[in-house]
Amino acid sequence: MTLHVQEWGSGDRVAVLIHGLGNSSDSWWRVGPALAEHGYRVVAVDLPGHGRSAPLAAYDTEVLAAAVVASVPREPALAIGHSLGGLVLAHAVSELRPEIAVYEDPAFVVSPDPAVAEHFRRQKRWGIADFEREHPRWEDTSLRHKLAALAAWDATTVDHFGSFAPAPVATAVVPSVIVLADPSRLVPPPFADTLSGRGFAVDVVPGSGHVIHLDDHDGFLAALTRHGVIGAVRARP
Repeated sequence: MTLHVQEWGSGDRVAVLIHGLGNSSDSWWRVGPALAEHGYRVVAVDLPGHGRSAPLAAYDTEVLAAAVVASVPREPALAIGHSLGGLVLAHAVSELRPEIAVYEDPAFVVSPDPAVAEHFRRQKRWGIADFEREHPRWEDTSLRHKLAALAAWDATTVDHFGSFAPAPVATAVVPSVIVLADPSRLVPPPFADTLSGRGFAVDVVPGSGHVIHLDDHDGFLAALTRHGVIGAVRARP
């Protein structure tokens, strides 16, 4: 399966971006251009059943990872996966072989609890006011992109959570950074300590929510800077 992608920049280094559940490549609307300014050609995918990519009859981590690998350049300089995208990246990383992998508040384990699935399904019925309450730090553009992404999202994805294998993170296959929300519900401190002992660099963006790059764009870029992904950046005035 070939996925829809959107691109920013024309640099000689490729960056691959993988969004989270119920979102789309549009969620990288600020990160993509920022990475392009630092010399990357940015390739952001729409996962199956998201954005402008076709839905599937059934979803699991292997088919999602295979779709990403089939749709982007191999051996990119950088790959970033957020939430579900982090889980997908973890399953794709051995074949994709980025120079560095960044996992943004990754869902390395997906709960099969029906209540979790219903939480995401319910968001498809939310309006702008609901997201303003849930994400008070998001800009209007981020809110609009999220609503459009939910409208396009195939919500049957959550019916297959039981088929989503945990991330293979016994060791860091490539140089890897985990950037966490504060606090992270998906990677709590004991798990973060375990991952650090396995070779993952762990960073936290203070005060940020789960979608770090939308909650605190400058804080997310600062984390990338600390780990050599991009050069020094100036905070927006």
